[in-house]
Amino acid sequence: MRAMQEQPETIAKAPLRLGAVEWGLIGLQSMLWGSSYFFIAIAQPEMPALTITALRTIPASAALILIVLSLGYRMPATLAEWRLFILFAAFNSVVPFLLIVWGQARATGGMAAILNASAPLFGIFLAHMLTQDEKLSWNKLAGIVVGIVGVGILVGYDFAVGSSADVLARLALLTAPLLYVCANIFARAKLGHYPPFVVAMMQMVGAVFVAFPLAIVIDQPWTLPLPSLKVAGAIVGMGLFGSALASLCHFTVLQRAGATNALLVTLIMPLTPIVLGGIFLGDRLTPRDMVGALIIATALVIIDGRVFRRGKA
Repeated sequence: MRAMQEQPETIAKAPLRLGAVEWGLIGLQSMLWGSSYFFIAIAQPEMPALTITALRTIPASAALILIVLSLGYRMPATLAEWRLFILFAAFNSVVPFLLIVWGQARATGGMAAILNASAPLFGIFLAHMLTQDEKLSWNKLAGIVVGIVGVGILVGYDFAVGSSADVLARLALLTAPLLYVCANIFARAKLGHYPPFVVAMMQMVGAVFVAFPLAIVIDQPWTLPLPSLKVAGAIVGMGLFGSALASLCHFTVLQRAGATNALLVTLIMPLTPIVLGGIFLGDRLTPRDMVGALIIATALVIIDGRVFRRGKA
């Protein structure tokens, strides 16, 4: 088996890059992670937020354990390592996901998406202050701002007309991306010597130890009606696609491109609910949707910066 901490200095201090592979992983993660909003909307009418948060960890952790162990990696061996990963899981998986599920129940999916898209804005400033190799640049700042405008066009109508979201729901949906940002910076600093797939696996395994005791005490799920097959399928889809496979993409990008770039996925993610709505609900793209998508694409070009570098050459 591969040693879990194989070449720690090489892994932790590899130069950051944002190339075609990283952009491809960000695009794939946006589709996988964005599907969670679709699955949440299906599960919410029949399940409380904490139970949804706990149950999705089962298919997610099972899939990740199978993938990671089949690749020859091993799980952490010491209690100190487990404590570190459980703490990380609480602030990068359980609490933010719970806030999103709870907040989305009191807001539209558009509201949830636009507030979650604030993650890069938090990230560029916190990473600038707390890391040595993710300093703020003008093209990155400009691209993030342009991307937020694009997301606002895509989902801002619900925000502008005043959805049913209350103040607490908005605060919850804003707190979730802030926690993601802090957890990503923590992961680069404290977990950078672990292979990305191991971090993804341990995040979900740790989430089981945090979410299930809370759900048992608070929701008492054995007193709830059995979920329908549709909701059970949504939980499995949420775990496999929105959590397990999305985590593999995310932690690979985090290690290769840094915390700020890993959060760019939140700018693209609102496109996924639009596509799913078109396929499964018969929704059609509006001119506003197409304009928003074009602005987001422009933002990604600005952040990437290679077009401007070639222009100067």
